[in-house]
This record gives sequence, C-alpha cells and structure tokens, in this order.
Amino acid sequence: MAFGCNQFVQSSRATKDCQEVLISRRLENKVALLFGAGQVECEHDIWGNGRATAVAYAREGARVVAVDIDLDKAEETRSYVVKEGNDCAVMAADVTSRSDVETVVQRVMDRYDRVDILHNNVAINEKGGPVEASEESWDRVMDTNLKSLFLTCKCVLPIMQEQGSGAIINIGSIAGVRGTGHDYISYSTSKAAVGHFTRAMALQYAKYGIRANVIHPGLMDTPRIYQITTEYYSSLDQMRKHRAANVPMRHMGDAWDVAYASVFLASDEAKYITAQELLVDGGLSAQIGGGLLERDDP
Repeated sequence: MAFGCNQFVQSSRATKDCQEVLISRRLENKVALLFGAGQVECEHDIWGNGRATAVAYAREGARVVAVDIDLDKAEETRSYVVKEGNDCAVMAADVTSRSDVETVVQRVMDRYDRVDILHNNVAINEKGGPVEASEESWDRVMDTNLKSLFLTCKCVLPIMQEQGSGAIINIGSIAGVRGTGHDYISYSTSKAAVGHFTRAMALQYAKYGIRANVIHPGLMDTPRIYQITTEYYSSLDQMRKHRAANVPMRHMGDAWDVAYASVFLASDEAKYITAQELLVDGGLSAQIGGGLLERDDP
C-alpha cells in the first residue's frame, strides 16, 4: 500500500521534502530494541539516525522499544511513532552500565517475552590524537561506543539463542574504515572495533539463527554534525558544500538512508546476510584521492 506525504514524512527535512514510500510491513509483530533512539538538539529541521530508524521500524510493523540516556529524547521519538498509529515503548538507560542494560532487557521481556531486533546506535566522539586525548577521554569513548555493544549483546544474545532467531544491527562509521582528516583517534578506533566485534559475534552465533551486521554511515546530514560547525567551518553553507563535494554523488546522505538499510538488514529479506559491513556513504569509501576534507569543488 502506498502512502502519501500527508500521512508519512520520509525526509530528514520533514516539513519541506516528503515522498511516497511503499510500506510492506516486513517487520510485522517483531520486537525491536533500539538503544540511542533520541537525538541531539538541533535548530534545523533534520532527523537523527536513531529517531528515523525507530519510525521506520514501526512503519514496517515492529513493536519498538526506544531507549536513550535522556528519557525526554526517547519520548520525543515516541511521539513521532505513535502519531502514525504505531507501537512504541520508551525507557531510559546508560548503555555503559550493565545494570541499566539488564534492567531494560528484563522489562522488554516482561512486556513482550522476546527480542527480535537489537539495534545499537549510541556513540560519542571526542577530539584528540594519541598524545592530545586524555586517558579519561579515551575510556569514555570506548565505554560508550564499544563496551555498550558488548553489554547489550551479552544481555540479548541468550534470548535470541533460545528463540532460534534474531537480527543485530550495529552502527559504525566510515571513520572506522578510512581516515577522515579529523583527529578523533578514540572514535575512529572504536568504530573500527565495532566492525570486527560484529563479525566475530556473527560467526559464533550464526548456527543459532542469529544474524549480526554493521552499517557504516559516511558524511550524513544529521543533527550531530552541526555541533562541529563552528570548529571546522566558517558557516553552515560552507560545511554543507564542502561535505557534499567530497562525496562522489555530490550530496550528503540523511538519517533515512541509515533507517532503510536497517529495515532491510532486520527483515527476512536479509535472511542469508550476516557478518557484513554495509557502507552507506554515497561511494565515498571507494574513491582514491579527493577524499574527506580535501575537495571544495561542487
């Protein structure tokens, strides 16, 4: 069934650019546990990966559990889901805390008695190379970006193993695949580790019907990038043009590109896909030369 843009908003710039999309209910009645469902404050009308993915999962029939360290942010995401008539529960948790993660998973089991999709979207980045970054900063980034996956998977894998099925989607970054020109040593290292963590886990649990894959977004137009504007660019227009010029497709991606990739990997359409890393980057990682932070031409 096709829905018009007056019913479903598909673009990151929700009020300006909507399009029709085919909703096939690929995730009907599946329980999707999404960590990192909120998004940072942004004065621009732009969607974050977590919020867009929560809405996309719900549109495909999933019963979404939206988790964020900030309950108000999770509630904001829930409001977008429920106004379309879909199901969404919200919970607050610090993903670096095992007790918080265990509590969330237990509450999900108490309510739904299963977890079909585990989606890990939480990440932070802090500036500095090996010399400049503090030990505390390194630990904070590693705990948030990598230990969090270890904890959520530790809690959910036994449930999926008993079910004999499950799909895990971990969000990495192009920074974990190639250099970006920014000195974020802890961020890029943690995102590279997300890839191998997921591969190793996927191979161990494939025989139990559990699939695990990574999505590596690259140069996305999401709220978080606007936090770095004042440090690296003189204006928003310069930032957008510069980032777009570095992508072979000559435009940035948006949160819906990540959301749609997530829906596919979570669905039975991807039933023979595991231990893979999907780059959602407009071809950026495939090019030689003219890489990140180099090009200014349109």
